[in-house]
Amino acid sequence: MPAPRWLAGLNRVGLNRITRRVATRLPGFGVIVHRGRKTGRLYRTPVNVFARPGGYGVALTYGTDSEWLRNVLAAGACVLETGGRRMELVHPRVVHDPTRRPVPPPVRLILGLLNVSDFLDLALD
Repeated sequence: MPAPRWLAGLNRVGLNRITRRVATRLPGFGVIVHRGRKTGRLYRTPVNVFARPGGYGVALTYGTDSEWLRNVLAAGACVLETGGRRMELVHPRVVHDPTRRPVPPPVRLILGLLNVSDFLDLALD
């Protein structure tokens, strides 16, 4: 089971406000910019992100029930800010991979300890 939902709520109101400011510059982190399905409001969600050929993978540390994930899947696209760059990403799909192959070995170990096996796969536009 990924990190508990209550921790996601706590992060959303506290830690994410801080993380959002530095995640675009830290290796292995980024910010997903997406629009709310119901509100139409623009949101910025810090994530663990990893480059892959033709796109990026995002570790779904809170599982597949996150509102930001639903927003991205419904829109079929999002913007990723990472490494000082801003990229349009398309064709989002959730991938279950218990081997955690999309991520570097040290991160694979940490995600394994957290039991994270779901990833969002996104292609460059």
